Amino acid sequence: RVARRQELMAIAIIVNEHERLSILHCLAAMDDYAANNSIIQGVCASYGNTMTIDKLGTQLHWLKEQGLVTLDHHESYTIARITQRGLDVERGLATTPGVKRPGPR
Repeated sequence: RVARRQELMAIAIIVNEHERLSILHCLAAMDDYAANNSIIQGVCASYGNTMTIDKLGTQLHWLKEQGLVTLDHHESYTIARITQRGLDVERGLATTPGVKRPGPR
């Protein structure tokens, strides 16, 4: 029972790391390094990281706390913009615990 719980926690950590990196990939690919939460949700799903809008919001706030994105909240949507540090992490030039390190390009 304890081993199963530890396995599930390890899986959750890996999933979170992948989701956060896919968000950074999405923002880095945008012309102005920014996108609204709905676009990010769709792009992440195309990477195989399907998230509810609530889960995406949680990940965006986590990335903001790490200084990897900025958030601009509006009434019905949020705009996320990658920071220079976020670009460095997305490119593999810097690491942040909790974000998957990208593979070589």
